[in-house]
Amino acid sequence: MSQIARLPSRDCRGADDWSGFPQIGDAPEDPSPEFRTGILGYHGLVSPKFGILSQIPLFAGLTGHELQALAGRAVERRFQADEVLFWEGEPCAGIFLITEGSVKIFKTSVGGREMMLALETAPATVAELPLFDGGPYPASVKALEPTVTLFINKAEFQQVCRQYPDVALKVLAVVGGRLRHLIAVVESMTFGSVTQRLARLLLDAAQHAGAVEFEFPLTHQELASRLGTVREVVSRNLGRFRAEGLIRIEDRQVTILDSAGLRREAEPPG
Repeated sequence: MSQIARLPSRDCRGADDWSGFPQIGDAPEDPSPEFRTGILGYHGLVSPKFGILSQIPLFAGLTGHELQALAGRAVERRFQADEVLFWEGEPCAGIFLITEGSVKIFKTSVGGREMMLALETAPATVAELPLFDGGPYPASVKALEPTVTLFINKAEFQQVCRQYPDVALKVLAVVGGRLRHLIAVVESMTFGSVTQRLARLLLDAAQHAGAVEFEFPLTHQELASRLGTVREVVSRNLGRFRAEGLIRIEDRQVTILDSAGLRREAEPPG
């Protein structure tokens, strides 16, 4: 396919008139970025969700036909800030693809103490593991801001895996990488002082954003939960970082002013 078909205007067509749209059979097995992000459709046509799924890291290795098989089963679900997507221990109903907004993944102790495991910002996924091990959701997930997701039912995801066996292998490879990252998170929460862990967290956030200035939606209490400490300790350390010219915080925007200095704070003494 030498050229991507230009989408016709929907303004001059009836609601069900899809003539002129490319067919899914036209999709290459390994579509170009232009093809992945630009084409729409429904029932055998390339859907709007196709482009969204192609941007999800979990599905980065999938072919056009594999992506479309998943896109045809994805249903949009919207959540308000502080609304829970699912609770730890609930039976796994399916996987959530975060397409707009951000969520936090957390566990709650018997005494009610919350420990945040990760912050996920679109495009991202949550609840991959229960799709394969048959267990319940291992942690809870809550929206930090108005969030849009695509939900794929567990049974339908497994149906796609049976239709395209490589999907499971490709997805599991990404899940394995995420588990390794989670182990690193646990290590960072276990070893080192709160100051070191906070500095590492800010440096990691900047690296993930690809810039020294980035949006950081967590409150001081949520940061404390993430680091396994209390809010006062987080506030005191952030105050010192600002006073020493390492960072600037305005509303939810964080700017790292002295990366080398912050890296020194993240390193163990000695």
